[in-house]
Amino acid sequence: MLRRLALTTAATAALVVTAPGTAVSASAAAFEPLPLPLLQSQETEDRLTLTTTETGNPKANGTFELTCGPVGGTHPEAEAACGRLAELSESGGDPFEGIPGDSMCTQMYGGRATARITGTWQGRAVDAAFDRSNGCEIDRWEKLEPVLPTART
Repeated sequence: MLRRLALTTAATAALVVTAPGTAVSASAAAFEPLPLPLLQSQETEDRLTLTTTETGNPKANGTFELTCGPVGGTHPEAEAACGRLAELSESGGDPFEGIPGDSMCTQMYGGRATARITGTWQGRAVDAAFDRSNGCEIDRWEKLEPVLPTART
């Protein structure tokens, strides 16, 4: 039985998989692991839809797609936005977390800008609304820039 296992292992090691028209020696292939797509971790794509209104910047108003891992979509600052989300998510943080109900917020008004973000981030569903109605909400908005655009009043 041990001898049969050794022969099977040797035969498997000599197996070379190549693309059509390419040649690889069996000795070179023995040092390169074969790709195992079913066993490799599949990178999940984070996909968000962002809708903004009344930001004070007409180019920033509208609906934008943002994908991270790989970076893409129609978001005007996709790479910086994905970087900011990753930074805010370190140590299990939630960049879309709302303001706790018992928070004391200054009664300053930051303008009529609103935003809604829906989709998936790090395997979790996202449905978050943003505005600039008080000091806490202004801070929450600004913490998420450049995912959210800089609002002009």
